Amino acid sequence: MKTVAFFDNKGGGGRSTLVYHLAHMFAEQGEQTLAVDLDPQSNLTAMCLSEEALERLWPDTPAHPQTVLGCVQPLLCGIGDVATAHVEELADGIGLVAGDQGLSAFEDRLSDAWPRALNRDASAFRTLSAFYRLIVAAARDRGASMVLIDVGPNLGAINRAALLAADAIVTPLAPDMFSMQGLRNLGPTLIRWRDMWRDRLDRRPDLALELPLGAMQPLGYVVMQVGMRLNRPVKTYQRWIGRMPAEFHQAVLRDDERPASTGDDPWCLGIMRHNQSLMPLAQDAQKPMFQLKPADGAIGCHMDVVRRCREDFKGLASQVMMRATRSS
Repeated sequence: MKTVAFFDNKGGGGRSTLVYHLAHMFAEQGEQTLAVDLDPQSNLTAMCLSEEALERLWPDTPAHPQTVLGCVQPLLCGIGDVATAHVEELADGIGLVAGDQGLSAFEDRLSDAWPRALNRDASAFRTLSAFYRLIVAAARDRGASMVLIDVGPNLGAINRAALLAADAIVTPLAPDMFSMQGLRNLGPTLIRWRDMWRDRLDRRPDLALELPLGAMQPLGYVVMQVGMRLNRPVKTYQRWIGRMPAEFHQAVLRDDERPASTGDDPWCLGIMRHNQSLMPLAQDAQKPMFQLKPADGAIGCHMDVVRRCREDFKGLASQVMMRATRSS
């Protein structure tokens, strides 16, 4: 099983869209895939499910047993351990552990557990490993070979626990100044979290408790929402895209390499075009953009965009799989 988190320190970069489409692409390629929404904003869940399904998962009651909040509710209430995750069936080969806005209530509990783990507190380790253990159990139950985790764009305790559960991390980057600044914050934070978790692992009191290794290995970056002309980014984006390789190597990889361009950088997993003209059609059809048909309204030039979209995600899925296999 390969567990990959998609994380940046800037919102609105298309992270949930990326996870949604890659899950469908991996499923098309025969991979049993589990998508896990650990972002309290729950954008991935809203993208995957109909309003009727969302109303069932998010009833007007405090208890949401079929979401990730329901999984950690026993820990929140101090009455037990992490519960078994309910998995929504999205399509053949794709399951979803649904997100929940109420998950933000778990932030304080995770923040409190972090220092207590240094004192060999067993309950702290159960709390900090909750996401990892529910993901592992759900993936094993489904026989999932690929787990994709969507997390929010911040450096808080929820994201720290979510990323500890990941073998590898893909960083989506929009071609703008805010993504560059976010990258400079992200790199040192991941290194610090990794080192601090290793220190805690050495102090765990219960050797039988299944805990994440906290590998969080960088898998690479994806250039997002790029306007293209003649298969090249338009001039507006070229300035920022040109800076991405050096920034990623310096902030995340901590090496001295400075590739001249994304094309020269093996850590660039792909450049994803701006396909906003397809998104409304995909949302109405409740399917990924590369599966749209004329019956869904994708007619004329839209079908050319659908084909290009498929090529982009097929190439990206290949890169993610290859690197995830190599890093595991």
